[in-house]
Amino acid sequence: MTTLDLRRRRLPYRAVAATVLAGGAGVIALLLMVLSGAGSVAAGLVAAAFTAATALGLVFWFLQGESNLDRQDADDAADAAAASPPLPPPAPEPPYALALEGLPDPVMLVASSELEDSAGPRLLFSNAAARDMFRLQQRGGLLAAAIRNPLVLEAMEGALSGGVESDAVFEGGGALDRIWRAVARPLPPLDDQRLALLWMRDETDARRNERMRADFLANASHELRTPLASLTGFIETLRGHAKEDPLARDRFLAIMGLQAERMARLIDDLMSLSRIELNEHIAPSGAVDLVVAANDVLDAMSPLLKDRGVRIEPRLPPPGRIIVTGDRDQIIQVIQNLVDNAVKYAGADGTVTVEVAGDVSAEAAVVLRKPNAARLSLLNPDRAHDRLYGVISVSDTGPGIERELLPRLSERFYRVEGQKSGERAGTGLGLAIVKHIVNRHRGGLSVESAEGRGSVFTAYFPMAPNRAQDAL
Repeated sequence: MTTLDLRRRRLPYRAVAATVLAGGAGVIALLLMVLSGAGSVAAGLVAAAFTAATALGLVFWFLQGESNLDRQDADDAADAAAASPPLPPPAPEPPYALALEGLPDPVMLVASSELEDSAGPRLLFSNAAARDMFRLQQRGGLLAAAIRNPLVLEAMEGALSGGVESDAVFEGGGALDRIWRAVARPLPPLDDQRLALLWMRDETDARRNERMRADFLANASHELRTPLASLTGFIETLRGHAKEDPLARDRFLAIMGLQAERMARLIDDLMSLSRIELNEHIAPSGAVDLVVAANDVLDAMSPLLKDRGVRIEPRLPPPGRIIVTGDRDQIIQVIQNLVDNAVKYAGADGTVTVEVAGDVSAEAAVVLRKPNAARLSLLNPDRAHDRLYGVISVSDTGPGIERELLPRLSERFYRVEGQKSGERAGTGLGLAIVKHIVNRHRGGLSVESAEGRGSVFTAYFPMAPNRAQDAL
């Protein structure tokens, strides 16, 4: 409260007090004069009239002062209003904002800058999809700070400066490698300011399907050529001089059966890989008990382990503690492929160790388990610093893998030299399938190997947010 306000609050009380004191003094003086006989009644009346006049003068003085203060307050309020005018109302949203805000594709309205020292086109508006994709504010900011791809910036410059509609294809980056088509379309100028619309369309599925078909044709034709040639040759032999030779016929038929099985496995793996890649950008939402999944795989593979003379060492905690987010069938496929590879390369009388752990950080998931071994991360999850993972590690006591060959292990149809025939023959797609499944689960995959001391493959999946839910 200001000094002026305090004065105003005291003025009525001071006027009343002065009037009471003046009137009381006059009455007391009159009574004293009458009682003492020191004056006439007329003199007393004169004294009382004088006292009343004095009180009225005081009241008038105080009221006049209050009126002056009221005028001063009004003048001060006028001066304050002139010094700080009221804030203007917020600018209304442009009419196009509501329509663009609900579009699922990222859309941005861009304006050119006429200043010579400007850093480039600026954003006038961006819808919710664009703000989420590029971490933008709704308005303001430089286009170059949001999108650093030179092809997109060149297309936008052509739309603003040359008035030419153009587009550019770019990859968004990250582990999922999303593919976007950016279309820059010029708009009519507004207030001598050149405008352009930039909208983006997700072409990941279309490009992925196209790439999948091309890869399928190339890989299938390459891998199927050898077994088909073998089958054709054996059929011609059986039709010719081996037609009446029972021993040769039985031997050739056995080889033909193996080649046919190889083609069937190859086709199954190719179709499985194609289905996984088709839905790789859609993260699963189920809950899987990693310990139960590992036990199911080991139980199903126990006859194979017994036939090959491989000893299994499971190091599994009790079920119900390590629940991860994922697709149960695909996680089982990951464990089965890793265990199958370990069994192949462990050899007779070898040992395969399967270990499961939970609530592990991404850094701890790839800790070195073999001294002096070479380690490589085949797949790193995005934004892994604040997540915990369920980890499964499969190790063998086989010959190991050379350090320079580790980066190629997850390539399609790649098999280590010297391990392509006999019982170890495979399609070369097992680890590629594992990598794409783990990538779909937003997890990670690493390998470490020491020549002569075996290898360790580690896959880790995000822990389920609600650990109490029932696992699938």
